[in-house]
Amino acid sequence: MEIKLYNTLTKRKETFLPLEVSRVKMYVCGVTVYDLLHIGHARSLVVFDVLYRYLKYRGYEVIYVRNFTDIDDKIITRAKEEGVDFRTIAERYIHEFYVDIGSLGLEKPTFEPKATEHIPDMIEAVKRLLEKGYAYVVDGDVYFSVEKFPSYGKLSGRNPERMLVGARVEPDPKKRNPLDFALWKASKPDEPYWDSPWGKGRPGWHLECSVMSQKYLGETLDIHGGGEDLIFPHHENEIAQSEALTGKPFVRFWLHNAFVKIEGEKMSKSLGNVILLREILNLYHPEALRLFLLSKHYRTPIDYSPEALKENQRALERLYGMIQRAKMAEGFKEEGLDKVKELTLSLKERFEEALSDDLNTARALGALFELLREVNKIQSPLPKEIGEKILEGLEVYQRVLGILKEDPEEFFNKKRRKKLQEIGLSLEKLEELIKKREEARKKKDWETADNIRTFLSSYGIRLMDTPQGTKWDVDD
Repeated sequence: MEIKLYNTLTKRKETFLPLEVSRVKMYVCGVTVYDLLHIGHARSLVVFDVLYRYLKYRGYEVIYVRNFTDIDDKIITRAKEEGVDFRTIAERYIHEFYVDIGSLGLEKPTFEPKATEHIPDMIEAVKRLLEKGYAYVVDGDVYFSVEKFPSYGKLSGRNPERMLVGARVEPDPKKRNPLDFALWKASKPDEPYWDSPWGKGRPGWHLECSVMSQKYLGETLDIHGGGEDLIFPHHENEIAQSEALTGKPFVRFWLHNAFVKIEGEKMSKSLGNVILLREILNLYHPEALRLFLLSKHYRTPIDYSPEALKENQRALERLYGMIQRAKMAEGFKEEGLDKVKELTLSLKERFEEALSDDLNTARALGALFELLREVNKIQSPLPKEIGEKILEGLEVYQRVLGILKEDPEEFFNKKRRKKLQEIGLSLEKLEELIKKREEARKKKDWETADNIRTFLSSYGIRLMDTPQGTKWDVDD
């Protein structure tokens, strides 16, 4: 089955084949480490984690590089505000990055380079661009000359002659052309610096990614990814400087994920609607967040709201309920199960068809929820054979989408323990109340038994009287 991916460069879906038969070289722009991760970061991280997993699932060896930008204007500004060295800020937020993604289930990239570890390589790249005539020096700054690169704008579709100096292109009287961008920035007296042939300074952001990606993956990459906000100018500039250096195509497939919106509005610090990743993970199961982020096609904007996360939490619980039933399957009834059998047997195939069609996780999840709906129509215990097939079909969702990986009993126990913690009731106290109620029922003291049930119900704890004794659960 062919894998097709939408290539931002060509503006169409294309059959994906790597340069090397069984090896994929993939680079994804990482974070600038000056603050905590937000849900927009999470979408990009999860989308490209799924792509990484799926390519490996299809048998490719994937060399996956995701960098850290650990020297940047924002880092320097934060360091000045706090009166500390820029390295202190970078190291702190790299640590916080790993804290935040620890429960998100991301697979570790092959390499996670830091920009500051590759300064000599960046200086060498600037030297070569100057030698080739693509760059010029002004007062210790080195700029890339956009007019020397005729195909500038091919990724974003912008015509350089019509481009105006905007919010993402800093006006600078030193530049020969407003679109020229910094390869090397002369440092101010109170800024960090490295020695170079042009004086004390530091690399430009765009150059960092070009150098790090080619350092680990070679002159031509199979895939380069990131958020759609990086198309211009960051990725456009990466193409210009990289292809000017090598004379070869820099990237064969460019992939970009769309934004996360917050209740219909673009997320931004100026609007005060930035939702931190750790805030979400404190309230919802990490797999509920993955489910939410993968519920729309990655090139479609997705709208975050608390209700959307609650719904995905409930959906996750229903899926774990199906897994629980599948593991307990022991029934023998076969009639009326044709639809379930059909959906179960085709689940893996439908998943692969969806993921091979430009990573369509929304369609893959649609197949899973269709199966869930049919299983929920069956009131009797599932036949063992059906249960086994359901578990087998779910393996690909666990392996590639990174969901449904917990034991269902432990999943529901976590939910119960969290609820008890929220209401300040210990498990020992709950069991004591349940025992007291059972004793009251034996004595036919219905008033006491009902009072205990009502009391617990007021806190969202549901009691169920079964032949095996009183069981308890928590409401959504």
